[in-house]
Amino acid sequence: MASENSKILTAEQEMKNRRPIDEYVGKIQKQIDDLRKEGTDKVVSLQNLIDSIKRDRTLTQGERESRISAARAELQKAKTVEENNKGAISRLITDAETYLKAHFDSEYYQPVKESCAAEKIIAKEKYQKKIETLKKEHQAILAKLSDHQEIKDENYVYKNRLFDAKMELEKELQQIKDRRHAAYSHRYHLIDLLRMSKFTFAEKQLQKCENYRYTFNRRAFFLQNGLYIAIILIFIALCIITPIVKGSPLLTYNNVLNILQQASPRMFLALGVAGLILLTGTDLSIGRMVGMGMTTATIIMHQGINTGSVFGHVFDFTGMPIGVRVIFALVMCIILCTFFTTIAGIFTAKFKMHPFISTMANMLVIFGLVTYATKGVSFGAIEPTIPNMVIPKLNGFPTIILWAVAAIVIVWFIWNKTTFGKNLYAVGGNPEAAAVSGISVFRVTVGAFILAGILYGFGSWLECARMVGSGSAAYGQGWEMDAIAACVVGGVSFTGGIGKISGVVVGVFIFTALTYSLTILGIDTNLQFVFSGIIILVAVTLDCLKYVQKK
Repeated sequence: MASENSKILTAEQEMKNRRPIDEYVGKIQKQIDDLRKEGTDKVVSLQNLIDSIKRDRTLTQGERESRISAARAELQKAKTVEENNKGAISRLITDAETYLKAHFDSEYYQPVKESCAAEKIIAKEKYQKKIETLKKEHQAILAKLSDHQEIKDENYVYKNRLFDAKMELEKELQQIKDRRHAAYSHRYHLIDLLRMSKFTFAEKQLQKCENYRYTFNRRAFFLQNGLYIAIILIFIALCIITPIVKGSPLLTYNNVLNILQQASPRMFLALGVAGLILLTGTDLSIGRMVGMGMTTATIIMHQGINTGSVFGHVFDFTGMPIGVRVIFALVMCIILCTFFTTIAGIFTAKFKMHPFISTMANMLVIFGLVTYATKGVSFGAIEPTIPNMVIPKLNGFPTIILWAVAAIVIVWFIWNKTTFGKNLYAVGGNPEAAAVSGISVFRVTVGAFILAGILYGFGSWLECARMVGSGSAAYGQGWEMDAIAACVVGGVSFTGGIGKISGVVVGVFIFTALTYSLTILGIDTNLQFVFSGIIILVAVTLDCLKYVQKK
């Protein structure tokens, strides 16, 4: 205990250690500030002045040009001074940084770090002694009591005292943590002033690591990533079991490509429904949209005259060039899917109908119409040359993956770099506040449904090319659950306004990889549904816990 106490610094001792560093760097900083006064500082000031003159509508055209011209003349002089002083400033910054490297860690940060480590040990020892004292006092009081109610009251008081002691310990530990973090950050505060916030890549990464370490919370970490950790462990177990059971490894190049290939069309569906979940909605009609899109695309791109009919009419698109048929099939898939999602979006936005109901109605209508129109038959194969046109394999690499990558990039851009994307988060987080701030909740909601329809159309068209046709009304059954589950596992919250495209991508890959692995192992399809159900339940439970914690 004595050795630990000798390492502990008081606040005065800490400041005494830091003072020479602050004084030395502060002296250099003053010289740099003097050199920047007529140079860099003036350049920034004049640039702001020019911008304000350009925005000033009270000035005439002549006055504006005159003032801008005068400011630009001053700006040129300031830039000349800035350029002349650049070498001197650079030398001063190098001097200060060399001093920091030689003195900051050894004379200031390391003693503070050691002091904090010693304080942490003492705080924990103090807590243990407090617990032991409370326990002895509690046992002594219980020995004197015989009444059941008095014993119950004493147990309650004892429990509260233990809780208070724990809270006191956590408070002390947080103060120690704050002190060490402040000491670490002080170096970058000084560098920030010297370089005007220009850090190197390595310095930025070091600061990020320190900030992560400072804010790290074990409970929050497992709440946020527990499901991913569990799935990774399951997948590692599958990678170990598969060679034993099947005699071949799971993680081969071909298997990875197969997983990515299967995930690609599903990525479009997950990206589409993710926008609706962001608005606290969902879409139960995805599977039926896929069936409708597959049927439409197969009919248009069919090899020869269609063997099946639609409302009694047999279509023949063989007179059209193959390239035109491919584009026509894509356009029709998008139009049909977007038509139905727009209807659901209007009912949801206009009549405040829950998406569960509007999309369930869509699901029933689409399945009924397609089944009635086609008598539920499968339309066979498409032209064999089409897959090589749309999704060719380059040296064994399936380019369907590139379609999915393009979709990810485009939707990421829409979500993160456009006004619509920002409004999507705002409406999902709080539609009332969004409406008050001038955002059209109706347009954003319908827009999200339209975007989903476009993505569903693309996804079903790609799936048709991947499967070389075989479109029927029953195709895609249950795909809505996979898409929704992928989004939930990927962190898109049903509470609204929370989610990232990266999470959706991870969710799709997790589900596809898990299904593929279980299939290779020969696990029954029905048991695979059990696995999926458990994962969804855990994911939503964790999401609800995060929401409750936030509230």
